[in-house]
Amino acid sequence: MKKLILLSLFFNLIFIAAQAKRIVVAQDGSGNFKTVQEALDAVPAGNKKEFVIFIKNGFYKEKLLLVAQKNFVTLIGQDKFKTMLAYDDHPGVVSAKVGPVSTHNSYSFQINADNFSAKNITFRNDAGFTAGQAVALDVRGDKALFLNCRILGNQDILFVNGDSSRQYYKNCYIEGTTDFIFGSATVWFEQCHIHSKKNSHVTAASTPQSHPFGFVFYDCKLTGDSTLRNVSLGRPWRPYSNVSFVYCYIDKHIMSDGWANWNETENFKTVRYSEYKNYGPGANAGSRVSWAKQLSDAEIKSISVRHVFPGWDPLSSLCKLNILQ
Repeated sequence: MKKLILLSLFFNLIFIAAQAKRIVVAQDGSGNFKTVQEALDAVPAGNKKEFVIFIKNGFYKEKLLLVAQKNFVTLIGQDKFKTMLAYDDHPGVVSAKVGPVSTHNSYSFQINADNFSAKNITFRNDAGFTAGQAVALDVRGDKALFLNCRILGNQDILFVNGDSSRQYYKNCYIEGTTDFIFGSATVWFEQCHIHSKKNSHVTAASTPQSHPFGFVFYDCKLTGDSTLRNVSLGRPWRPYSNVSFVYCYIDKHIMSDGWANWNETENFKTVRYSEYKNYGPGANAGSRVSWAKQLSDAEIKSISVRHVFPGWDPLSSLCKLNILQ
């Protein structure tokens, strides 16, 4: 019976892929559009079926926006190292599109629609090391999935934005300086490479108190530039920040305390930070701050994709994304 269900699911996914609308973006004019924004604009409002945008290799300097109601959009790059979507807005400049720039509108790409997915693409903010908060990817829609992507920049590069947003990242490379993964969404990172470029903080979660999960890093690798020795796994941006590192390799750039209190606020008293069976030179469970937790074998059973995302199966979406080309 289980085999029949899986076979039925597989053929259903193939059918969905076959019915998907497909367009191509190519800077040399060989596709349907020359810019990514033109392709996003071509998605009909209220879209309810798969809309696949294949992006040929190139450096696309565009400030991109996918508005709400343009759901079920999938971006597929030709090569994750050669298909690059980038912009360079940051606080202190005035953008032609959004006016004075703050963290919240510094994005290179903002995604407001639901059921968005991306594969084999680099998302980048090119504002520079000293520019301050400069978001590469601002994801606000629900059920967002990223596979084999790169998210690059410095401070505040990945904004997992929105209390009701659920996001899944698989085999992605994410690098930055300060608070470079931040926001209030519920997010699962699996087999991702997280790289720090400054003695600062990897995460700044703002998980709502009512949410049982915030950020889960599962079987990920944390590395840093060779000179770094004082990076924290996270600091509590809000009082009930929730972050877990599970089965992760943690290199020597992570400080022995593991976690940092933000400006000596009271947030540490209610923060929900935890680890389970991490390894590597920076995974010093015995020296962590007293207000972070080492999970027990019983407690880890509740941290699974099924428990974190009730009502959504991102693994089914992942299978569909692997079929779509």
